[in-house]
Amino acid sequence: MVNLTVDIKPSVTYSAYVEAPFDKAKEELEKAEYTVIRMQEGPASFVSRNGNWVREGVIYVPNKGRFLTKNSPIMANAQEATKCHRSNKEFYLTDAQVEESLADSVELSDKAIPTNRFAENPITVYAFGDIAEQYGQFLRNAGIKEMSIWLANQEDKPFARQMWLHRLVVDSRSVLDGYFRNLDYDGRVRGVRQGGEATAKNLEIKI
Repeated sequence: MVNLTVDIKPSVTYSAYVEAPFDKAKEELEKAEYTVIRMQEGPASFVSRNGNWVREGVIYVPNKGRFLTKNSPIMANAQEATKCHRSNKEFYLTDAQVEESLADSVELSDKAIPTNRFAENPITVYAFGDIAEQYGQFLRNAGIKEMSIWLANQEDKPFARQMWLHRLVVDSRSVLDGYFRNLDYDGRVRGVRQGGEATAKNLEIKI
């Protein structure tokens, strides 16, 4: 039995989280009409105060590179991917899954991105969209000078991992984590759904 906890109820966006293996948490959120968060929602307090799985994934393609994608194959195959991790295996991809994921993606490197360059760096522009510059400023105001990117090593077959957006550590750290593999653990999966008339700009930002 897993429990969905609604801990944020602003007038525009409801946010709730489930602490359970990824497949069960995703199912519970969607049953309650919540959508797993995207990284574009990063400046909001509910993302920044706690680490969360996000909708984006990272795919590792031999002889090609490592890519952040908005078409995460894990989102479409949550049970299968979680089962692989439970067996200490990677979630390996078919050629069709790789092609679909690469259609909306950006190549990653493990080089940290200065927070004053978020509006210029293709990774942060892709990840955070129109709020890239705003999010960089948000991190700078928290004393964070750069965002780290953690990635796994390549293998001889393509595989995917889900992106984990780490909670902020004030004056220290912000991380995009494409290394974390443990979908089978009781990690936090957070979702949002719309309601009310206020705008998202009214959300309070905390660290």
